Formats: sequence, structure tokens, C-alpha cells
Amino acid sequence: MKKTTDFPLLTPISLNEMESYFDRLWPICRSISGNGLRQSFEILQELIPLELKEYPTGMEVFDWEIPKEWNIREAYIITPDGEKICDFQLNNLHIVNYSIPFEGELTWDELKEHIYTLPQQPDAIPYITSYYKETWGFCMDFNTHERISKNGTFKIKIDSDLKPGSITVGSVVLKGNTDEEILLSTYLCHPSMANNELSGPLCMAYLYQQIKAIPNRRYTYRFVVAPETIGVIAYLFDHGKQMKAKTKGGFVMTCCGDEAPFVFKQSKNPKGWLEKITTHVLKHHQAPHSIIPFAVGGSDERQYCSPGFNLPVGSITRSMYHRYAQYHTSLDNKDFISFSAMSNSVGLYYNIIQTMEDNVTPICLVPFGEPRMGKRNLLPSSIEPNDKRRKDIDRMFHLICWSDGEHDLIDIAEKREETPMDYRSILERLIEEKIIAPHG
Repeated sequence: MKKTTDFPLLTPISLNEMESYFDRLWPICRSISGNGLRQSFEILQELIPLELKEYPTGMEVFDWEIPKEWNIREAYIITPDGEKICDFQLNNLHIVNYSIPFEGELTWDELKEHIYTLPQQPDAIPYITSYYKETWGFCMDFNTHERISKNGTFKIKIDSDLKPGSITVGSVVLKGNTDEEILLSTYLCHPSMANNELSGPLCMAYLYQQIKAIPNRRYTYRFVVAPETIGVIAYLFDHGKQMKAKTKGGFVMTCCGDEAPFVFKQSKNPKGWLEKITTHVLKHHQAPHSIIPFAVGGSDERQYCSPGFNLPVGSITRSMYHRYAQYHTSLDNKDFISFSAMSNSVGLYYNIIQTMEDNVTPICLVPFGEPRMGKRNLLPSSIEPNDKRRKDIDRMFHLICWSDGEHDLIDIAEKREETPMDYRSILERLIEEKIIAPHG
């Protein structure tokens, strides 16, 4: 049985380089807007040439409005005993993301309404946001919550800005021989979390490099990196009409950083082209996986699959959002992920892309009786039963026989429990000899 690490790549991925980029991105306090987001984009642009666009505060994008921009420099609590806790400089999850500025002294009864913990995970700092309600708050591990004295005055400082600005969205289009597009989308908006934040953008950046290296690409590839929800809604406001006309399939890349089995979340069409391709690749690489139907709980697939667009977009994850205990906590850290697993996730996506590229619907141009192969030097003058060429000769005749314009290469390959990659060189030779023409 093949291992899940057997996904071939066009060019090797340096795990040390991937880890180095992770380490640079990790400490940055990202949000749906602000300087931390832009700094993160600047680092990613070293791997993938994203073009950035700023959407200004107050701009209406469909049913939404671009919010104010948030930046933060410092935040902490001083306990009655003089201890500094919830220090933003030590862990940026300590502050409720998008907290408004505040400085003052409060009793515990006044402060506790602004404190968030996870009693069921006493060592974890929760991740909390308040993008669209102007308030403030702190997140702490439950152990700290329990041990600090509640008697006396707490000094609070939040040095932040919430004012008109913009949100940043990055994208790049990699042209192919046709205008049909494959969409690859991920989000960039969470602070220091590994699987649920950095695995998606990093895997996309390295996948971009693999796809760029494909010679004579058939499809055009659209890469989108945006703050979750509002960023993609803004991008669709600009490009949605074009994408609806051209998108053949796509994925939202998220939670692909750990060693768990793959989870393929389908688009709204469980019998669609995307589902056929992805299921085929997962099956033939014998990668441990599960397949689940589309559901709105999740990430930006719900924007791409909203009724006005209905794009055929799914997602492939490892430990899936909401399904692992570390999700949206400080425990979703570097210890939880594996860079070899992230490379393997890139490999799976690349093999799906390569299968998309290979999966034509061949039509035989010599359909009446089998073509005379000898005069084209496609058959040896004689062949023994155990000749190692026998398998490719059988594949050649199998491919010709089923090239009726009604079966694509996956259909044809599946009849022999094989993959389109097994037929790539044979198909190229038959096209060259004008025995087969590719369609679709």
C-alpha cells in the first residue's frame, strides 16, 4: 500500500525553508485589517507574487460594509498584587481581536465581564474577536484566572486604534492555455495559530510554485488570499461575475498542517467534476481520508457557494476546524503541526491539479476497426507473453477502444483500476500519430 507521503511533486519543497517562513509569520498579530495583515502579505509575497488591493472603510460590498481598520501596540492587565498578566507582547491571543483602546482601573466585578477563559481546557488561551461591535476584552488561560487575587484594583491598558482605513486582499492569476479557471483560496486574518491560520497560506504559496512549473498548463489558476468572510466578499464584489463564468472548480485551503487523515468537504454538487477528480486521487493514492458533504459551517466556501455565485468550490483539510480541541486556542501552535505533513498536503493538492490537467475526453480519429499500429511503429514486430511492454500495449489498445467521446480519461483509467497519469505518455504518442484527439 502506498503511504500518504508518496504524492509526487514537480520540484522538491525545502522543509527548513517552510519552517523559516512559518517562524517569521508566527509572532505577527494579524486581523481582518491593519499593519500586521500587510506585514504578513509582504512576507508571503516572497513565495507567491500576490497583487494587493486595499478596500476602504465604508465601502459597500454586497450586503456588507468594509469596517474600520484596527491596529494594536500594547495591552496588559496589572493585578492587585502587581503581577502583569494577559501581556499582548507575550501572546497576541491575550487581547480580544479588534479591542478598542482603553486605560483605567477596575474592580474584578467590573473587569470579569471582559475576561474570556476555557475552563474545560485550563492551559489554553482562547481566540476571541469582536470585529463589528466596538468593545474590548482579554483572554487568559483558566489556571491564571483561578490563581489571581480578585480583591483590589486591576490596572488595564489597551493601546490600540480603530479608525477609518482599509482591508487588504491579495490575488494572482496564473494563465493557462484556456480561460477556464481553477480557484485556490485561503484566508489570512488570524493571529498566532498554526493549523487554522498559517498552514493554508503557506501551503498555497508552495502549491503556486508547483503549478507554475507545470509545462503547457491547460487551465488558468486564480489564487486568492484574503481576510476570511469580508475579504472574500470584497473580492467577489470585484471579480465574482467573471469567476462565475470561468470557474471550473476550486478549493479553500485551510487546516492542512497536521498529521491527521485528509477530509474532503465537497462543493454543493456531490456528483460534480471537482468531486470526481478529488475522490479519484484520494482513492488511488490510498491516502487515509473521509469525504463529507457541503455544509455552511466552515470557511469561505460558503461565500463562493452562495446562491448568487454557486461556484463548485470545496475544501481539503487535515484536522478540520471545530473538530480538534486545539482549534481557536493557543494550543494550535507549532507543536501541533508538522512541516512534512504540510508538504504532503501540497502534494495532494498538486496531484489533484495534475489530474485535472490530464483528464481530457479523448476521441478516436480512426474509429472503424482498430488502427494499424505497425505502420506507425507503435507495436514491435513480435512480443512475448511476459514482455514488460505488454502492459503499455494493453493500455494503448484500451485507451483507443474507449476513446468514443463519452468517456474521459478517469473513466477509461478506472476500468483498469489505474489513473490518468498511467496514460499520459501513451496519450501523447497517440495524439502525435493522429489516432486520438483530446477534447474537454
